[in-house]
Amino acid sequence: MVFVGAGGIDTDDDAAALSALIAPFVPDATITAVHDTRLLLAAAGATEGVAVIAGTGSAAWGTNAAGESARAGGWGYLLGDEGSGYWLAREAVRHSLRRMDAGQPADELTAELLNYCGLKTPGELIAHFHQGTTRRYWAAASPVIFAAAAKGHEQALALVAQAAEDLAGMAAKVAGQLNIAGPIVLGSGIGSNVPALQEAFTAQLAGRGISDVHILAQDPIFGIPLLVAQAQAAATA
Repeated sequence: MVFVGAGGIDTDDDAAALSALIAPFVPDATITAVHDTRLLLAAAGATEGVAVIAGTGSAAWGTNAAGESARAGGWGYLLGDEGSGYWLAREAVRHSLRRMDAGQPADELTAELLNYCGLKTPGELIAHFHQGTTRRYWAAASPVIFAAAAKGHEQALALVAQAAEDLAGMAAKVAGQLNIAGPIVLGSGIGSNVPALQEAFTAQLAGRGISDVHILAQDPIFGIPLLVAQAQAAATA
């Protein structure tokens, strides 16, 4: 039995396409492909609850004791991914360009962003953003925003707060659809590693009456054994 989790597995057709790519390498195995949020929840040792990914992209998925599931977000960078590393960097670029259009000098956030990109002026960000860079490149710039926020930069603080609000909103939507109060598990790149985002996310959910919040402290791949055990139990039931 092979279990695989990946972003973009949103339909049965998506799962079948990924399984078909893997099948030649494991010809005798049963392959199950799922959205990577399922790995995240299982890695927290939970069989029900809501998993929230905050990494290059963002998404929330959950399941309840009745086996019902629901999701929110995960629309991809062109349509959403609010609260993700990519979203944070893109908004920092937009902030820098707005200042440029208003005739304002580069502030500390813009200066650090330019330093990350190896650029000299805010105007260079336009071509740099559209030509030859990737989502992962921009997601990797998110520490620039968190560092500026830690120094008290007003716009950086606002971006972190908005990211937490958007991620918490996704989690609350899924929890509401499933009629559960948790656990809510936050993980992936920035979700598992940025205390400022974790604290703001937890506070946002507390304001919505949800207090059962956990931060995933290990890679989601460690959820595979639980998912395999569940699948085996279902097969023999």
